[in-house]
Amino acid sequence: LWFNTGTLCNLECANCYIESSPKNDRLSYLSLDDVRPYLVELASQKEPPKLIAFTGGEPFLNPHIFEILDAVLELGRPVLVLTNAYKVIKRSSSKLLELQNKYGELLSLRISLDHYTEACHDKERGEGTLRGTLESFKWLWDNGFNLSIAGRSLIAETKESALNGYRALLRDNQISLQLDDSKIVIFPEMIEDEDVPEITTSCWEILSKSPSDQMCASERMIVKKKGKEKAQVQACTLLAYSEEFNLGGNLEEA
Repeated sequence: LWFNTGTLCNLECANCYIESSPKNDRLSYLSLDDVRPYLVELASQKEPPKLIAFTGGEPFLNPHIFEILDAVLELGRPVLVLTNAYKVIKRSSSKLLELQNKYGELLSLRISLDHYTEACHDKERGEGTLRGTLESFKWLWDNGFNLSIAGRSLIAETKESALNGYRALLRDNQISLQLDDSKIVIFPEMIEDEDVPEITTSCWEILSKSPSDQMCASERMIVKKKGKEKAQVQACTLLAYSEEFNLGGNLEEA
């Protein structure tokens, strides 16, 4: 179960699928009152979600994020927060340490790094952002936080070469996080105007895949659209704005 804390972000990345920026408030900040009904619903479910996660925008810009995280972590379930870790970590360091001391490994942070090279990363996220992000990464690692990486491989490189690049980057910055499959997700580079093959229902069999393998079969995201009184459930994290993928106002409806 994902919660989108709001689309406002301290960065404006060129490849952001949700177009987060310092000006995009199409998804409003979630408050604890928005989140609490879903937590009540979770308590009565026979099969609660394996993971509760937060994305944005930048979650640590949301003024309610720490009271929300505290309420969710109190359920005793793993919580993941996606963050760009650029400057926001330093600003929130004392509150983060409080959560770390209280909940330990239950709280994990996945840090977005668009590439392991400064040139490619900063081209997407802005000059100096890799350096600033790594400073926060090092502080979090030194303070015992449960960390992972959301990375990217370029079209001209293999996933393995990208993985080796990220390992070298961490090693060069004295961060001894071991990057196995549980600690890094490497997304392929996507080109918006690329002409790609059409996908049909025949592809399930051709690719040996099932509809149940797709994100929208097993994941949902809570959003609060600008101007709306209440939060709503969307089919998955990639379809935050589309009304045709709105699945109602509670998890049972969804």
